[in-house]
Amino acid sequence: MASSVFSLASATPSASLSSHDIEKISSQGKLNLRNTSLCFKKEKNNPFMKTKSFGRISMVVASNVSRFEGITMAPSDPILGVSEAFKADNHELKLNLGVGAYRTEELQPYVLDVVKKADKLLLEKGENREYLPIEGLAAFNKVTADLLFGADNPVIKQQRVATVQGLSGTGSLRLAAALIERYFPRGEVLISSPTWGNHKNIFNDAKVPWSEYRYYDPKTVGLDFEGMIADIKAAPEGSFILLHGCAHNPTGIDPTPEQWEIIADVIQEKNHIPFFDIAYQGFASGSLDADAASVRMFVARGMEVIAAQSYSKNLGLYAERIGAINVVCSSPDAAARVKSQLKRIARPMYSNPPVHGARIVANIVGDAALFKEWNAEMEMMAGRIKNVRHKLFDSLSSKDKSGKDWSFVLKQIGMFSFTGLNKAQCDNMTNKWHVYMTKDGRISLAGLSLAKCEYLADAIIDSYHNGS
Repeated sequence: MASSVFSLASATPSASLSSHDIEKISSQGKLNLRNTSLCFKKEKNNPFMKTKSFGRISMVVASNVSRFEGITMAPSDPILGVSEAFKADNHELKLNLGVGAYRTEELQPYVLDVVKKADKLLLEKGENREYLPIEGLAAFNKVTADLLFGADNPVIKQQRVATVQGLSGTGSLRLAAALIERYFPRGEVLISSPTWGNHKNIFNDAKVPWSEYRYYDPKTVGLDFEGMIADIKAAPEGSFILLHGCAHNPTGIDPTPEQWEIIADVIQEKNHIPFFDIAYQGFASGSLDADAASVRMFVARGMEVIAAQSYSKNLGLYAERIGAINVVCSSPDAAARVKSQLKRIARPMYSNPPVHGARIVANIVGDAALFKEWNAEMEMMAGRIKNVRHKLFDSLSSKDKSGKDWSFVLKQIGMFSFTGLNKAQCDNMTNKWHVYMTKDGRISLAGLSLAKCEYLADAIIDSYHNGS
């Protein structure tokens, strides 16, 4: 109760109050004395006034009832909520393997040296902070399309790519989802089972229907390739097939080059539209070209393709929110029209994107020395994760005497490993071992150090055998 309003008016003498009563009431609100009797006047037409009666005394209470009372509390984000729980834990051996953010061997956030140099150059140039155009920084849009498709790709030279700077990968996906909702009213998106937790949220929010295709095989902790192909074949013709270009999140399981060719065959046969999410180019293998091979193969077949990009991981620009949406079209005219509509969608959504991170990307890619240095740092980061992956496998294999095959850890790629642990086993990881991870069994190897591998192996083995 925010406040109470009291007023005195004519009333029955038997309702008279002692000085002690008046003092007690006045400590809760305001008194206007008239004679010696007390009553409480109800304010008319005031939805925030409530009347309470105490014997022969009525009290009108002014209560701040929110117009937002009908809004319920939203659940914690399944990924970002892991970090909140981790911070509240004071155990000295705790590990945060939930959020996909690169850490050093000391488990500290890492700012790339090449980013620091680019930042310094921007400061020296004294660039202004004027608004960008709706489509973003022109220099960024050029280099980001060149990086993904290859600067010599015919689709670049023929101006058949509509590129718009978005708010990192999430915002770029959201733009594409809005485009689908607006211009493909019967369009359906197929997403892998499992997939990144935010994919479903994005399409739900854009009111785009989606269904799942089989991807993960719990028996082999590998790819259910036959199920994937069968589900893509069974999808309505012209569906959008959401594919992870490399380092599948959350499983770390990628198709082989031969399997990618078969996937492309089926998508072409069914007249589907491939929709790539590229969050780890260069960060998965250490090679920008190798990690873009799947996308380039689809484009080389003459297919129209949608591809969302992010620079959160490969340049460590997490908070800068730098990414792009690319739509490869069959003609320059179609690309121009698609770009105009992406801009139209972006304008009321966020008006225009941030400039600082876009300039960093444009300057690094556009400078031969900085670009070479970036490639070296990506190889270093990818190499550290590979070393941790091998160390974890060695620790699991040497400590677990049950004969279980842990080789899937080595077959996976990128910053994540899908452990195959169920929710109860994941709960055991957190409650007993203070290892924080998503409840689908995904761990981020980017948050693991070589020194912590044996401890993590102990936690996984105990949880696997005893945590159900």
